[in-house]
Amino acid sequence: MSLLSDPIRFRRLAAGACLIAAPIAYLAGVVTDPALRQGGGDTTGVYGRYLEQVSVSAAILHWSWVLLIPGIIGMIHLVRRRGVLLGHLAGGLALLGVVNFSALMLGDFFYSRLERSLPPVQGAALADEAFTDPGAVFGFQLPGFAGILGLFVLGLVLAYGRQAPWWSPFAMVVGIFGAPIFPIGTVVGGLLYLAGAGVIGLRIVRMSDAAWAGEGPPAQAQPSGNLARTR
Repeated sequence: MSLLSDPIRFRRLAAGACLIAAPIAYLAGVVTDPALRQGGGDTTGVYGRYLEQVSVSAAILHWSWVLLIPGIIGMIHLVRRRGVLLGHLAGGLALLGVVNFSALMLGDFFYSRLERSLPPVQGAALADEAFTDPGAVFGFQLPGFAGILGLFVLGLVLAYGRQAPWWSPFAMVVGIFGAPIFPIGTVVGGLLYLAGAGVIGLRIVRMSDAAWAGEGPPAQAQPSGNLARTR
């Protein structure tokens, strides 16, 4: 209970742990997705045949994006003195993006049920039609991809402020887009995502509470104007 009542330490450890857990959950969700695991080709009907696997995969992927939210907030917290405005804008964009990607995971459930209840081609076509609706495209899909751009820029801002290695934002983005390419991309991309996000997460976990709070050495007091004039 002492950890939960300590606002500085709890938020620091939660942010760092989530940056490590998010890519692990993402990789697990990709591996359990039956269509991605097929490694390309025509995947029509796959979701309908493996309802349970789709359910597990979609839920894990949803939580991989949810876990990234505290991590992004922690990354924003580390933006100090250098690139603050850009960091806030990029961080806000990243947060909006991962929320939208999390919502898109519901689509897997609809694909699986439609492909099971209808002829697979017809069910998949109906789900595709729903996802090409302008509301789905402009309200969810495009903001989601814009959020990945925001995450990349936020990582660059952290690197500029010497709070993260320069390669970490590149590793995160390449890993996110590479992991769904089974099997080589899954292994390489998963490791890159974990390395890029994990190195920032470990820095947050290992830093002192004072460093996390941004507490520097106290500035030396200057004599007041009245006192200076009397000398």
